[in-house]
This record gives sequence, C-alpha cells and structure tokens, in this order.
Amino acid sequence: MRNTDLIRRDLGVLWHPCTQMKDHEWLPLVPIRRGKGVWLEDFEGRRYLDAVSSWWVNLFGHANPRINAAVREQLDELEHVILAGFSHAPAVELAERLVEAAPAGLSRCFYADNGSSAVEVALKMSYHYWRNLGRGGKRKFVTLSNSYHGETLGALAVGDVALYKETYKPLLMEAITVPSPDCWQREPGVDWEAHSRAMFAHMEATLAEHADEVAAVIVEPLVQCAGGMRMYHPVYLSLLREACDRHDVHLIADEIAVGFGRTGTLFACEQAGVTPDFLCLSKGLTGGYLPLAAVLTTDAVYQAFYDDYQRLTAFLHSHSYTGNPLACRAALATLDIFRDEPVLARNRELAAAMYDAVRPLEDHPNVGEIRQTGMILAIELVRERAGKVPFDWRERRGLKVYQHALSRGVLLRPLGNVVYFMPPYVISEPEIALLGEVAREGIALAVRD
Repeated sequence: MRNTDLIRRDLGVLWHPCTQMKDHEWLPLVPIRRGKGVWLEDFEGRRYLDAVSSWWVNLFGHANPRINAAVREQLDELEHVILAGFSHAPAVELAERLVEAAPAGLSRCFYADNGSSAVEVALKMSYHYWRNLGRGGKRKFVTLSNSYHGETLGALAVGDVALYKETYKPLLMEAITVPSPDCWQREPGVDWEAHSRAMFAHMEATLAEHADEVAAVIVEPLVQCAGGMRMYHPVYLSLLREACDRHDVHLIADEIAVGFGRTGTLFACEQAGVTPDFLCLSKGLTGGYLPLAAVLTTDAVYQAFYDDYQRLTAFLHSHSYTGNPLACRAALATLDIFRDEPVLARNRELAAAMYDAVRPLEDHPNVGEIRQTGMILAIELVRERAGKVPFDWRERRGLKVYQHALSRGVLLRPLGNVVYFMPPYVISEPEIALLGEVAREGIALAVRD
C-alpha cells in the first residue's frame, strides 16, 4: 500500500478529531504504518520523530518490548470481563499499585475508559458524596480560567478554553471560573511563586463567598496543557489544599496529562506535598497502549456511599470496558518500568537537554517566553515581545511550524501559537537536538510577514 492509497480511503469514510476536515483538501494526512521508539513510519518508509507522544500518551516509546510482552501474555488469558460483580487479577493489582504510588490518603480506585470520563466520575462522585451527607446544595464546581478537562459535557463545563467550549455553552452546567495563576501573565520582575501566591486571592475570595454551594475545585496541577502549556508554581496547590479543607470543599486534581513523570515527579501534586480528594489519571497510565482511566479517592469518600442497597446511596456509574484486563496489564508493565529503571532521574537530564536545544531562541524578537516544567517545554510565539502582543490566531502561525517539521521528519503539533515538546521518555539527546533545530527553523519561517 502507498500513502496515497490510504489517504484516499481515509477521506472517504473517516471524520478525524480536532480537525476541520476541509483543511485536508490542501494539507495532506500522514498515514502511519508502524512505530518503534520515538519514531513513526509511513507506508513509504518516511519516518517522523514523535515529539508530542501521540497526544501526550506515549511514555516509553512505540512498540515497547516490555509492554508488548505483557499485553500478549494477557491476550491468551482473558481479554475482558464485566467488572460489576466480577473481578480479575490485573484490575486488582493495578489498583493496589496505584494506591501505593499515589499521594498518601488515596485508598480507593474507580476505573473509567478515558480522561474525560475520569473527570465525569470525579464531578459526579463529589456531588453525590455531599448529597449522601444531606448537603445536596453543594452542586457547583470552581475551575480556573483557560483550563481544559475534556470534551464530554460535564468535563467541558468545568473547562474554559473557548475554542472547545463556546459552541456547546447552551448545553452545559454553569461553573464558577476563577482567574488562573498562569505565570505567563505575571508582571515584569515578578517571579513564579510571587505571582501564583498573589493570584490565589481570587480563589480565596470565591471559596469564602460560595463554599456552601461548591462541591469541588478542579485544577490541572502545575500545567494547563490544552490551554497553551501555561504553567504556575506549586505554592498555588498548597494554598488551594488548605483553603479547600478550611471551606469544606473537595479538591479534584486532573493529572490526566501531567501525571506519570511529565512534570518531574511521578505526580505533579507531589511538588506541593498535597493529597487531593480525587486524582484523575489516564493518557500515560497504559504507556500509550490502550484506553484506560482511573480516579483515586479517599476512604472518607468511599464510606459515604457504603450502605444498605435500599438506601440508594451507591455510585451507579459504569463503562462497558471498565477495568479492561488488557489495558490493566499494559498499565502494570508501565509501572514496572518506573519501578525498575531510573526514569525520573533520566528525565531530569533529558529536560535539561530540551532547554539547551531551544536556548538560542531566548532573545528571538518573536519568542515571548520559553517555559518548562519537567518534560514539558513550551515556546510562546508573539508578534511583539514588549507587551506580549500575540499573533492573530487566524494567521495560523503554529500550522506553519507543523508543516515545516513534517518536511524534516518531526511531528510537532503546536497549540495555536505555542510550540511545545512533550516527547516519550526514551528520546535520546541527539534526537532532542534535532527537535530544537527543526523548531528553530520552523519558527523562523512561521514568524515572517
């Protein structure tokens, strides 16, 4: 098969995610036949370095031998079974190991199928908890501006990226939106910690006013990924945990994108020393192999649902593929790699190499900021550095970077005018140097008027 054959067949039947399909009248699809490590290969042998981990899911490379072997072994034993009234070893072992690895106090694991579904579980579980305690008036959620938590209706409602949300606003419940601690917005001379502390005043005022009607605050710890890789200091999480406790409000940590080593620690919440009431996990959970999500919560939450059937307090939420054995085995193999290899220490070296690769852009007149948290690096493109004047989004400057990168055998997929790296952890330093070179070239082309 040739690339053109698959493209023709694809455009005859498929509707792709996050895509204006009319673009593909002039922007060719990239058919992929196979992957190995950080590389993807098309049907004609052309390779692409996967700098975005295939939408942030792939941790240890494509066709990882260790994860492959675990899934193959499981395939011969049990592919799937209902998890209501039944159980199986991979689901139990994975729950045990997630509870062991998570911040202290998270002792119960509820499975779902994907990140958006995990957020839906956490929102429903928080509201239902308060209802079971006779406090059904606590039904609102507080979220940060520019946040993103998924695209099902509940998850979309507690997000704040207009590109995804605006069209569906009439269908959504109302959330309370508080200004983000996003450090890109800080004043000159103000450091990340000071800005994040100052921005917490908005959250404190909101909780003081609305605590009686708020079930939970939901945040993406440290990095607002889909909102342009905007970052903030861990002190905000510390202040938020204390305020949620004081105002009797749950804290939901959406670590779907930032969990499993992306921020430099296994979970981002560790950097603030906090335990959320709900920890949402997905994406890297299975190493990028199979759809799976988990919501970890406390025994206090679990006990609020534990009662005689006739009381109708049970959490009646399910997905057909809840706790799928194949996905659980992929996740267990992923955790084995974290256990057996110095992943986080090696990532610190890779993160330093990532910054070195783009250091020449520090003084570029159209680079407003290079920011980094662990294995997430972002380059904010601007029309003018002074005043942080953005490019018009309709000019699609990031798309020009994407196109150039593909011509050089690299998959970079900017978020608007933000070019970012979020590669698999098996990337090498020479491959990182290639990323930096291609990004610099692409940016030079993209900012030309």
